[in-house]
Amino acid sequence: MSDRRHPRRPAGPDPAGPAAAGVHLAHVSVEAGDTRILDDVSLDLDARRVAVIGVNGSGKSTLLRVLDGLVRPVSGTVRVHGIDPAAAPRALRRRVGFVFTDPDMQIIMPTVHEDLAFSLRGTGLSRVQIAERVDGWLADHGLAHRRDAPAHSLSGGQKQLLAIGAVLIRRPDLVLADEPTTMLDLPNARRVTRLLVEEHPGQIVIATHDLDLAARCDLAVRFAAGRVVDIGAPARLIADYRAEWR
Repeated sequence: MSDRRHPRRPAGPDPAGPAAAGVHLAHVSVEAGDTRILDDVSLDLDARRVAVIGVNGSGKSTLLRVLDGLVRPVSGTVRVHGIDPAAAPRALRRRVGFVFTDPDMQIIMPTVHEDLAFSLRGTGLSRVQIAERVDGWLADHGLAHRRDAPAHSLSGGQKQLLAIGAVLIRRPDLVLADEPTTMLDLPNARRVTRLLVEEHPGQIVIATHDLDLAARCDLAVRFAAGRVVDIGAPARLIADYRAEWR
């Protein structure tokens, strides 16, 4: 059984060396057949909360997959908190979590508490410590009453909350979130936004069409046709983006 949430591995020699903050790309290109998906992308992202915006097919999701090591570039260099994703995937998994658009892609275990507990395997925590952390997270986020419920019986909003919780409960240095609010109604979208941008203390990079979510971030990056076309304050980038598509 594969774990799309990247649980931590047992401690050992770290080929990535000491942790370093931020995400750094230099002249990164990605191709699929004859199509260039990312084209000579260079970025230095040290802000804690980064929004990546742009139309469908602009390269947002591919950027996140490059940072997570799911897609390898054909050229350029990538460093994610000091790690080369291609050269040190196990080190990357210990420090980085990925949130997919569809929570069903991430829910693995039969029940809610088992799914959260599964994410903590290999962290060095005892069973008692894992149970305490899981129960605490469920209580804090309004899911304690669904502790033993089948995970796939949850509502859409509850499933996304569980999927995000399974990433955040590991306390990664970086969270990559690909359209985390797309499938949610307004109340659940706001709940997920608070969870990601307010509660997670580490860095987060969010690819999103949700401009309200993007506005809550510290920095925005706009993609078009596989290239970075603007970077800066979210308010300005969002205003320019809206104006272009009036």
